[in-house]
Amino acid sequence: MGHRRILLIDDDRLQHRLVQGFITRFRTGPWECDGAKDFATGMEKLLSGKHSVCLLDYRLGDLDGLKLLREARAAGCVVPVIFLTADESTEFEDAAMDAGAVDYLVKGEINPRSLERSIRYAVKLGEAMERLNQLATRDSLTGLFNRRDFERVLAEEWQRSVRFGRPFVLVMADIDHFKRINDQHGHPVGDAVLKHVASMLSGQLRAVDRVARYGGEEFAIIMVETTCKQAVERMQRIAALLAEIPCNVPGVAEPLAVTFSAGCAELPGHASDPAALIAAADKALYGAKAAGRNLIISASLGRGASA
Repeated sequence: MGHRRILLIDDDRLQHRLVQGFITRFRTGPWECDGAKDFATGMEKLLSGKHSVCLLDYRLGDLDGLKLLREARAAGCVVPVIFLTADESTEFEDAAMDAGAVDYLVKGEINPRSLERSIRYAVKLGEAMERLNQLATRDSLTGLFNRRDFERVLAEEWQRSVRFGRPFVLVMADIDHFKRINDQHGHPVGDAVLKHVASMLSGQLRAVDRVARYGGEEFAIIMVETTCKQAVERMQRIAALLAEIPCNVPGVAEPLAVTFSAGCAELPGHASDPAALIAAADKALYGAKAAGRNLIISASLGRGASA
Protein backbone atom coordinates (compact mmCIF):
# COMPACT_ATOMS: atom_id res chain seq x y z
CA MET A 1 0.00 0.00 0.00
CA GLY A 2 1.48 3.35 -1.05
CA HIS A 3 1.54 6.70 0.74
CA ARG A 4 -1.96 7.63 1.93
CA ARG A 5 -3.40 10.76 3.55
CA ILE A 6 -5.85 10.71 6.47
CA LEU A 7 -7.96 13.77 7.28
CA LEU A 8 -8.90 14.16 10.96
CA ILE A 9 -11.69 16.69 11.63
CA ASP A 10 -11.95 17.16 15.39
CA ASP A 11 -11.97 20.24 17.64
CA ASP A 12 -10.19 18.36 20.46
CA ARG A 13 -6.40 18.88 20.40
CA LEU A 14 -5.87 15.81 22.56
CA GLN A 15 -7.67 13.65 20.00
CA HIS A 16 -5.32 14.92 17.29
CA ARG A 17 -2.29 13.93 19.40
CA LEU A 18 -3.77 10.51 20.16
CA VAL A 19 -4.56 9.75 16.51
CA GLN A 20 -1.16 10.95 15.37
CA GLY A 21 0.45 8.60 17.89
CA PHE A 22 -1.73 5.68 16.81
CA ILE A 23 -0.84 6.23 13.15
CA THR A 24 2.89 5.96 13.88
CA ARG A 25 2.20 2.44 15.23
CA PHE A 26 0.33 1.20 12.14
CA ARG A 27 1.78 -1.94 10.59
CA THR A 28 1.12 -0.63 7.08
CA GLY A 29 1.85 2.69 5.48
CA PRO A 30 3.32 5.15 5.28
CA TRP A 31 0.37 7.29 6.35
CA GLU A 32 0.20 11.07 6.63
CA CYS A 33 -2.37 12.76 8.89
CA ASP A 34 -3.82 16.16 8.03
CA GLY A 35 -5.92 17.95 10.63
CA ALA A 36 -8.84 20.37 10.79
CA LYS A 37 -10.33 21.73 14.02
CA ASP A 38 -13.56 23.38 12.86
CA PHE A 39 -16.51 22.83 10.54
CA ALA A 40 -15.51 25.25 7.76
CA THR A 41 -11.88 24.15 7.52
CA GLY A 42 -12.89 20.51 7.71
CA MET A 43 -15.41 20.92 4.90
CA GLU A 44 -12.88 22.71 2.70
CA LYS A 45 -10.25 20.01 3.19
CA LEU A 46 -12.72 17.15 2.80
CA LEU A 47 -13.96 18.55 -0.53
CA SER A 48 -10.39 18.94 -1.81
CA GLY A 49 -10.29 15.24 -2.68
CA LYS A 50 -6.70 14.94 -1.45
CA HIS A 51 -7.39 12.36 1.26
CA SER A 52 -7.89 8.60 1.18
CA VAL A 53 -10.11 8.56 4.26
CA CYS A 54 -11.59 11.00 6.79
CA LEU A 55 -11.95 10.60 10.55
CA LEU A 56 -14.80 12.89 11.59
CA ASP A 57 -15.78 13.89 15.12
CA TYR A 58 -19.50 13.73 15.82
CA ARG A 59 -19.36 16.99 17.81
CA LEU A 60 -17.71 20.08 16.26
CA GLY A 61 -18.44 22.91 18.65
CA ASP A 62 -22.03 24.03 18.12
CA LEU A 63 -22.28 22.02 14.90
CA ASP A 64 -22.19 18.30 14.35
CA GLY A 65 -20.33 15.98 12.04
CA LEU A 66 -23.55 14.53 10.63
CA LYS A 67 -24.40 17.92 9.13
CA LEU A 68 -20.88 18.24 7.69
CA LEU A 69 -21.04 14.80 6.13
CA ARG A 70 -24.49 15.35 4.63
CA GLU A 71 -23.37 18.62 3.05
CA ALA A 72 -20.15 17.04 1.77
CA ARG A 73 -22.05 14.16 0.18
CA ALA A 74 -24.52 16.62 -1.38
CA ALA A 75 -21.51 18.43 -2.88
CA GLY A 76 -20.32 15.21 -4.51
CA CYS A 77 -17.65 14.16 -1.99
CA VAL A 78 -16.84 10.43 -2.22
CA VAL A 79 -14.06 10.21 0.39
CA PRO A 80 -14.91 7.38 2.83
CA VAL A 81 -15.70 8.78 6.29
CA ILE A 82 -15.33 7.13 9.71
CA PHE A 83 -17.10 8.80 12.62
CA LEU A 84 -15.39 9.21 15.99
CA THR A 85 -17.89 9.43 18.84
CA ALA A 86 -18.39 8.94 22.56
CA ASP A 87 -21.94 7.79 21.84
CA GLU A 88 -22.47 4.03 21.61
CA SER A 89 -26.22 4.14 20.89
CA THR A 90 -27.84 2.29 18.03
CA GLU A 91 -29.63 5.52 17.14
CA PHE A 92 -26.32 7.25 16.43
CA GLU A 93 -25.06 4.28 14.41
CA ASP A 94 -28.15 4.42 12.18
CA ALA A 95 -27.83 8.21 11.75
CA ALA A 96 -24.14 7.90 10.85
CA MET A 97 -24.78 5.25 8.21
CA ASP A 98 -27.75 7.16 6.80
CA ALA A 99 -25.53 10.25 6.43
CA GLY A 100 -23.02 8.24 4.39
CA ALA A 101 -20.39 7.07 6.89
CA VAL A 102 -18.72 3.71 6.26
CA ASP A 103 -17.90 3.02 9.93
CA TYR A 104 -17.76 4.57 13.39
CA LEU A 105 -15.43 4.16 16.35
CA VAL A 106 -16.07 4.89 20.02
CA LYS A 107 -13.30 7.21 21.16
CA GLY A 108 -12.64 5.51 24.50
CA GLU A 109 -12.18 2.14 22.78
CA ILE A 110 -9.85 3.18 19.94
CA ASN A 111 -6.38 1.64 19.81
CA PRO A 112 -3.80 1.51 16.99
CA ARG A 113 -4.98 -1.88 15.76
CA SER A 114 -8.73 -1.05 15.69
CA LEU A 115 -8.08 2.31 14.02
CA GLU A 116 -5.82 0.81 11.37
CA ARG A 117 -8.32 -1.97 10.66
CA SER A 118 -11.17 0.53 10.26
CA ILE A 119 -9.11 2.80 8.00
CA ARG A 120 -7.96 -0.07 5.77
CA TYR A 121 -11.55 -1.30 5.48
CA ALA A 122 -12.80 2.20 4.61
CA VAL A 123 -10.13 2.68 1.94
CA LYS A 124 -10.91 -0.71 0.36
CA LEU A 125 -14.62 0.07 0.38
CA GLY A 126 -13.95 3.48 -1.17
CA GLU A 127 -11.91 1.88 -3.94
CA ALA A 128 -14.69 -0.65 -4.60
CA MET A 129 -17.30 2.12 -4.76
CA GLU A 130 -15.11 4.05 -7.19
CA ARG A 131 -14.90 0.98 -9.45
CA LEU A 132 -18.69 0.62 -9.32
CA ASN A 133 -19.05 4.29 -10.16
CA GLN A 134 -16.75 3.83 -13.14
CA LEU A 135 -18.91 0.94 -14.35
CA ALA A 136 -22.03 3.07 -13.93
CA THR A 137 -20.73 6.17 -15.71
CA ARG A 138 -18.22 4.90 -18.28
CA ASP A 139 -18.61 3.16 -21.61
CA SER A 140 -16.90 -0.23 -21.26
CA LEU A 141 -15.35 -0.22 -24.76
CA THR A 142 -13.97 3.30 -25.08
CA GLY A 143 -13.64 4.42 -21.47
CA LEU A 144 -15.56 7.60 -22.31
CA PHE A 145 -18.60 8.77 -20.34
CA ASN A 146 -21.70 6.79 -21.22
CA ARG A 147 -24.95 8.31 -22.45
CA ARG A 148 -26.62 8.37 -19.04
CA ASP A 149 -23.80 10.32 -17.44
CA PHE A 150 -23.55 12.60 -20.47
CA GLU A 151 -27.20 13.55 -20.00
CA ARG A 152 -26.52 14.34 -16.33
CA VAL A 153 -23.54 16.57 -17.21
CA LEU A 154 -25.49 18.28 -20.00
CA ALA A 155 -28.28 19.16 -17.57
CA GLU A 156 -25.74 20.54 -15.08
CA GLU A 157 -24.01 22.66 -17.75
CA TRP A 158 -27.35 23.99 -18.96
CA GLN A 159 -28.22 25.09 -15.40
CA ARG A 160 -24.79 26.71 -15.00
CA SER A 161 -25.14 28.50 -18.34
CA VAL A 162 -28.58 29.86 -17.44
CA ARG A 163 -27.43 30.97 -13.99
CA PHE A 164 -24.20 32.68 -14.99
CA GLY A 165 -24.92 33.59 -18.61
CA ARG A 166 -21.93 31.65 -19.93
CA PRO A 167 -22.10 29.85 -23.32
CA PHE A 168 -21.23 26.25 -24.03
CA VAL A 169 -21.33 24.12 -27.15
CA LEU A 170 -22.61 20.63 -27.78
CA VAL A 171 -20.93 18.69 -30.58
CA MET A 172 -22.49 15.54 -32.02
CA ALA A 173 -19.92 13.56 -34.04
CA ASP A 174 -20.39 10.39 -36.05
CA ILE A 175 -17.76 8.11 -37.66
CA ASP A 176 -18.21 8.10 -41.45
CA HIS A 177 -19.08 4.83 -43.21
CA PHE A 178 -18.84 2.86 -39.97
CA LYS A 179 -21.24 0.16 -41.17
CA ARG A 180 -18.97 -0.40 -44.17
CA ILE A 181 -16.00 -0.92 -41.82
CA ASN A 182 -17.93 -3.50 -39.80
CA ASP A 183 -19.21 -5.28 -42.93
CA GLN A 184 -15.79 -5.45 -44.60
CA HIS A 185 -13.58 -6.21 -41.60
CA GLY A 186 -15.82 -7.48 -38.81
CA HIS A 187 -16.93 -6.08 -35.48
CA PRO A 188 -13.57 -6.47 -33.66
CA VAL A 189 -12.04 -4.09 -36.23
CA GLY A 190 -15.03 -1.77 -35.78
CA ASP A 191 -14.36 -1.79 -32.04
CA ALA A 192 -10.71 -0.89 -32.68
CA VAL A 193 -11.82 2.05 -34.84
CA LEU A 194 -14.21 3.24 -32.12
CA LYS A 195 -11.41 3.15 -29.53
CA HIS A 196 -9.05 4.93 -31.95
CA VAL A 197 -11.47 7.82 -32.50
CA ALA A 198 -12.38 7.95 -28.80
CA SER A 199 -8.70 8.20 -27.88
CA MET A 200 -8.16 10.96 -30.43
CA LEU A 201 -11.12 12.98 -29.14
CA SER A 202 -10.32 12.63 -25.44
CA GLY A 203 -6.62 13.25 -26.01
CA GLN A 204 -7.01 16.42 -28.06
CA LEU A 205 -9.78 18.20 -26.18
CA ARG A 206 -9.31 20.25 -23.02
CA ALA A 207 -9.56 18.64 -19.59
CA VAL A 208 -12.69 20.73 -18.86
CA ASP A 209 -14.50 19.37 -21.93
CA ARG A 210 -16.57 16.17 -21.61
CA VAL A 211 -16.58 13.43 -24.24
CA ALA A 212 -19.17 10.66 -24.22
CA ARG A 213 -20.06 7.72 -26.40
CA TYR A 214 -23.63 8.65 -27.21
CA GLY A 215 -24.46 5.36 -28.89
CA GLY A 216 -23.10 3.14 -31.66
CA GLU A 217 -20.52 5.13 -33.60
CA GLU A 218 -21.79 8.51 -32.36
CA PHE A 219 -20.01 10.72 -29.83
CA ALA A 220 -21.26 13.73 -27.85
CA ILE A 221 -18.88 16.46 -26.69
CA ILE A 222 -19.62 19.29 -24.27
CA MET A 223 -17.26 22.26 -24.68
CA VAL A 224 -17.63 24.80 -21.87
CA GLU A 225 -16.92 28.53 -22.15
CA THR A 226 -16.82 28.08 -25.93
CA THR A 227 -18.53 29.58 -28.97
CA CYS A 228 -19.69 27.60 -31.97
CA LYS A 229 -16.97 29.12 -34.13
CA GLN A 230 -14.29 27.99 -31.67
CA ALA A 231 -15.82 24.51 -31.44
CA VAL A 232 -15.84 24.10 -35.22
CA GLU A 233 -12.18 25.10 -35.38
CA ARG A 234 -11.19 22.65 -32.64
CA MET A 235 -13.09 19.79 -34.26
CA GLN A 236 -11.51 20.56 -37.63
CA ARG A 237 -8.05 20.33 -36.06
CA ILE A 238 -8.93 16.95 -34.56
CA ALA A 239 -10.35 15.73 -37.87
CA ALA A 240 -7.15 16.80 -39.66
CA LEU A 241 -5.03 14.97 -37.09
CA LEU A 242 -7.19 11.87 -37.46
CA ALA A 243 -6.53 11.95 -41.20
CA GLU A 244 -2.78 12.02 -40.51
CA ILE A 245 -2.92 9.13 -38.03
CA PRO A 246 -4.87 6.22 -39.55
CA CYS A 247 -6.05 3.34 -37.40
CA ASN A 248 -3.62 0.42 -37.25
CA VAL A 249 -5.47 -2.83 -36.57
CA PRO A 250 -3.71 -6.19 -36.00
CA GLY A 251 -4.57 -8.59 -38.79
CA VAL A 252 -5.47 -5.83 -41.26
CA ALA A 253 -2.73 -5.31 -43.85
CA GLU A 254 -3.18 -1.59 -44.40
CA PRO A 255 -3.99 1.11 -41.81
CA LEU A 256 -7.61 2.17 -42.00
CA ALA A 257 -8.35 5.76 -43.01
CA VAL A 258 -11.07 7.03 -40.67
CA THR A 259 -13.05 10.28 -40.84
CA PHE A 260 -15.97 11.71 -38.91
CA SER A 261 -18.69 14.28 -39.44
CA ALA A 262 -19.90 16.62 -36.72
CA GLY A 263 -22.55 19.20 -35.93
CA CYS A 264 -22.08 21.97 -33.37
CA ALA A 265 -24.81 23.88 -31.53
CA GLU A 266 -24.42 26.58 -28.90
CA LEU A 267 -26.47 27.41 -25.85
CA PRO A 268 -28.14 29.88 -25.61
CA GLY A 269 -27.72 30.85 -29.27
CA HIS A 270 -29.36 27.78 -30.84
CA ALA A 271 -31.59 26.38 -28.11
CA SER A 272 -33.28 27.12 -24.80
CA ASP A 273 -32.98 23.70 -23.16
CA PRO A 274 -30.84 20.52 -23.38
CA ALA A 275 -33.26 18.58 -25.59
CA ALA A 276 -33.44 21.41 -28.13
CA LEU A 277 -29.63 21.71 -28.06
CA ILE A 278 -29.23 18.01 -28.90
CA ALA A 279 -31.77 18.39 -31.72
CA ALA A 280 -29.90 21.41 -33.14
CA ALA A 281 -26.51 19.64 -33.02
CA ASP A 282 -28.03 16.50 -34.55
CA LYS A 283 -29.58 18.52 -37.38
CA ALA A 284 -26.18 20.07 -38.12
CA LEU A 285 -24.60 16.60 -38.05
CA TYR A 286 -27.15 15.28 -40.54
CA GLY A 287 -26.37 18.27 -42.72
CA ALA A 288 -22.67 17.37 -42.65
CA LYS A 289 -23.48 13.79 -43.65
CA ALA A 290 -25.76 14.94 -46.49
CA ALA A 291 -23.12 17.37 -47.75
CA GLY A 292 -20.61 14.59 -48.34
CA ARG A 293 -19.23 13.66 -44.86
CA ASN A 294 -15.85 14.53 -43.32
CA LEU A 295 -17.35 17.94 -42.48
CA ILE A 296 -17.84 19.99 -39.34
CA ILE A 297 -20.98 22.13 -39.50
CA SER A 298 -22.30 24.82 -37.18
CA ALA A 299 -26.02 25.03 -36.53
CA SER A 300 -25.87 28.79 -37.00
CA LEU A 301 -24.06 28.75 -40.33
CA GLY A 302 -25.54 25.63 -41.83
CA ARG A 303 -22.25 24.94 -43.47
CA GLY A 304 -18.70 23.92 -42.63
CA ALA A 305 -15.32 23.36 -44.16
CA SER A 306 -13.93 20.02 -45.18
CA ALA A 307 -11.50 18.69 -42.62
